[in-house]
Amino acid sequence: MAQHLGIENIAPPPVISQQKHRLTFEEFLTLYESIHAEWIDGEVVLMSPPTNKHQKLVGFLYALLQHLAEAHDAGDVFVAPFAMKVNERRGREPDVLFVAKENLDRLKSSHLLGAADIAIEVISPESQTRDRGDKFYEYEQAGVREYWMFDQKRKQAEFYRLNAEGMYQPVLIEDGIFRSEVLTGFWLRIEWLWREPLPTLVSVLREWKLI
Repeated sequence: MAQHLGIENIAPPPVISQQKHRLTFEEFLTLYESIHAEWIDGEVVLMSPPTNKHQKLVGFLYALLQHLAEAHDAGDVFVAPFAMKVNERRGREPDVLFVAKENLDRLKSSHLLGAADIAIEVISPESQTRDRGDKFYEYEQAGVREYWMFDQKRKQAEFYRLNAEGMYQPVLIEDGIFRSEVLTGFWLRIEWLWREPLPTLVSVLREWKLI
């Protein structure tokens, strides 16, 4: 006689764990060294490969900051990938960051522990929500003194500076020129950013009267 198989006799399907292994910040630094990625709540977010145009602007900004910082012995400049741990849950990698001389004790061998003095993001289509949203508030709360964003598609430059209450306020651009209060002597003409090709480093250094 056939055995009746009631619902109570059917074994439940095996339970498959959906739990992901979360990396510590130290594990992230080791496993993703030299890879442009960010550490968010123990998970790794890989950045999209940059375009040629994006990299040229990043290189231009890095060169300007580096030469002026070196000329005035003002601090150090880094380009991504280089992690900045903004809090216990976030490790970000700005396209370019500047650390003032008085804050160089925040630099570790493989990352910056705490806020940069200037963080720069060149916005791409996939990063605009992140750069204008999460990072804006994270950098503000961490104490990044100036946050610069450049949108090549819209030809839009945005500069924010911490006020006395520790909140970002947009920086007034006068006569098409931005002047940093964090890196003394740094200024740039906004129209430089959209030129093709970009201005040469030598031409800018001449305008800055460094050569």
